[in-house]
Amino acid sequence: MTRQGSPPSGPGDRPGGPLDGAATARATVDERGVLTSWSEGAERLLGYAESETVGRGAGMLLADGLPEEGLPAGLLPDGGAPRWNGTVTLRHRDGRPLDVRVLAHRQDPTDRSPGGWLLVSAVSGTEAVAEDVELSRWAFDQCPCAVAVYDTRLRLRRVNEAMSGVIGLPEDEVRGLRLSEIGGKPQSGELEDQMREVLTTGTAIDARTYMRTGGEAEEHSWSARLAPLCDEEGRVRGVCLAAHDVTEEVLARQRLLLLNSASVRIGTTLDVNRTAWELADVCVPHLADFVSVDLLEHLDTGAEPPPGPVTGPVPLRRVAHRSRTDKGPSAPWVKVGDVQVYPDFTPLAASLASGRPVLNVMTDPTMRRWAGQIPERAAYAREHGFHWVMAVPVLARGTTLGVVVFSRFVGAAPFAPDDVLLAEEITARAAVCIDNARRFTREQNTSLALQRSLLPHHLPRANAVEIASRYLPASPHPGVGGDWFDVIPLSGARVALVVGDVVGHGIQASATMGRLRTAVRTLADVDLPPDELLTHLDDLVIRLSDDAGAEQTSGEVGATCLYAVYDPISRRCTLAGAGHPPPVVVTPDGLAYPVELPVGPPLGVGGLPFESVDFELPEGTVLALYTDGLMGSGDRDADEGRRLLAEILARPAVSLEAACGTVLSALLPDRGAPDDVALLLARTKVLDTAHVATWDVPADPAEVAKTRGYVTKQLRDWRLEDATFATELITSELVTNAIRHAAPPIQLRLIHDLSLICEVSDSSTTVPHLRRARAFDEGGRGLLLVAQLTQRWGSRHNPTGKTIWAEQILHQENGEV
Repeated sequence: MTRQGSPPSGPGDRPGGPLDGAATARATVDERGVLTSWSEGAERLLGYAESETVGRGAGMLLADGLPEEGLPAGLLPDGGAPRWNGTVTLRHRDGRPLDVRVLAHRQDPTDRSPGGWLLVSAVSGTEAVAEDVELSRWAFDQCPCAVAVYDTRLRLRRVNEAMSGVIGLPEDEVRGLRLSEIGGKPQSGELEDQMREVLTTGTAIDARTYMRTGGEAEEHSWSARLAPLCDEEGRVRGVCLAAHDVTEEVLARQRLLLLNSASVRIGTTLDVNRTAWELADVCVPHLADFVSVDLLEHLDTGAEPPPGPVTGPVPLRRVAHRSRTDKGPSAPWVKVGDVQVYPDFTPLAASLASGRPVLNVMTDPTMRRWAGQIPERAAYAREHGFHWVMAVPVLARGTTLGVVVFSRFVGAAPFAPDDVLLAEEITARAAVCIDNARRFTREQNTSLALQRSLLPHHLPRANAVEIASRYLPASPHPGVGGDWFDVIPLSGARVALVVGDVVGHGIQASATMGRLRTAVRTLADVDLPPDELLTHLDDLVIRLSDDAGAEQTSGEVGATCLYAVYDPISRRCTLAGAGHPPPVVVTPDGLAYPVELPVGPPLGVGGLPFESVDFELPEGTVLALYTDGLMGSGDRDADEGRRLLAEILARPAVSLEAACGTVLSALLPDRGAPDDVALLLARTKVLDTAHVATWDVPADPAEVAKTRGYVTKQLRDWRLEDATFATELITSELVTNAIRHAAPPIQLRLIHDLSLICEVSDSSTTVPHLRRARAFDEGGRGLLLVAQLTQRWGSRHNPTGKTIWAEQILHQENGEV
């Protein structure tokens, strides 16, 4: 009789039984080879009592009579191995030798033990006991692994309880059948072929298959071991099939692969819509049969998403959806781009409010209520077989962006907890990509707006040149660059043509471009020669670079620039470059060539001079200025690009605007330029003698009256009688100042262009300036009067002195200025 609560005793619990403690000989030996413990089983094996062994050397146990001191040679492993096993001849207490199988384990020192070796050996031997047959039968029947035994004809002979459950039939009903007859599926036939191979070769085979278990609708993944059953002579007598259900392991591996695929395929671009489509594509059909991505409506306006959960009826815009069926994507209830308002009880709104996934079945009361409000949506769901629905919020950096809905059709397995975790993880990764794309788009729009505000909105009218221009941002991902161009009217009917390129991209490059463009306009207004203007601009870039370094912003400031001045009266063009590609000139007769321009350093280098070139341009010559983005094709160098540009411009064109379009289409790839492109085309005009009148003025105050008479007559010839009074006053003041304060020779020139320009040149380098005359001063009011009568006035230096000029706006008969 057993005590209450204790397990029933069995054969192994009896003294001398196979599991009895006395049936195992155990002894421990320290590092010195001294026995430190001795078990009852050891006493049964060798006859020594514990008192006769503990404290003595282990050598006393060896049959060859080695000394007791030290570790016995050959008994324990060499080289510090943690385990050793082998046969050792020991001496029984009665003197007879015994061959004993010994297993030795190294033991590390602890607080309770100094360490050493544990020696164990079985005392009872390997003789069979009566219960072995029962144990074998119980092991086969109750083994958790599904096992089946087939004979040489591949007929089933035995199955255990686990395999019977897999088949879904008791052993009596399937005994004698082949595997293909039991399974009835192609997979069963494939396994049977592999079993036949095992019978033929006698070699075990590991197989993988997908099969339904008895009474279940979903297929399971199985790992099967097909092993031959051989008799004592090695002849194959049958095949043992042992199967393990590895469905969970396979699903876990598939989820891991899907998560890895999501990391690679989602977020390949900085485009919100494209990222949403990538999310849907990744999850169908591996995670869901239908996936839709809806984002908050106000994200389209560039507004910041709200922090935390979103409550109340939520307006969402559909940005992407994907279905595993052909008809799903073609006719969804909500079209891409549509905005729908979702009540607070719907799965989408509930997930946004809670910030957690929400699972529903179409038969839930919530889904029935929703279907009752929108019968068309319910009809669509029934038609396409929607059954399981999971809504997962799109959250990134503490803000709510939208919701992803994962749906499975009728017949599919419900979403498992691991599926929910996987959907959350994929959505979270996509949310970061969507938020990055949203932030990039917002900043890009802001930057592009800044850049557009810094570029010229329209080019000024000028009789000196006919202008056409193009500006293209980098593609396929437009960004903010530092390319710019400008056309600046100068005194004397001249015009300045400018094109430049700031190193780098982004808001910093665009802001630098704006500062340089403003600086060029300011320096041009001073009428500096091109080489001097670039020198001042170089100093400015150096200061900007120093400021950037002090503020620890990224990168250095650098730029290239080309500055050209064209005079329509002399037909001379003067230009200088700072590390910029040279312009291309196309003469009226079709000859096209790049200008041989001295190579100047880029802006920001400092310490190196800039040189200008001066040449004459016939009327109708086209001057092409551009940035290096126009030459930026990866399979073409800059020289080849300039040659191609010259060839295109040499061809006849309807207009300069048409020529711009032809150049861009020929030089830029179809996918767009990898860098920003600025192109400025200018066709030169000439102001002939009919629009220019020049007089040499003697340095005599009496000549002022005669000069006014010349001017009056010339204005009458030009039919500008309305401008006579103001022009006479301006001429008198400028000529009088030159006679009084400057040195001869003195020259007066009138230019009739879009405006009327009066110029007085002398050999002095002293520049007059406005000053406020006191009440009793007799002079000092002349330039103030000139400033009041003209739109603008100024001075410029030339090789022989200076020129003072004043410009008046001419009012045409149609009222235009």
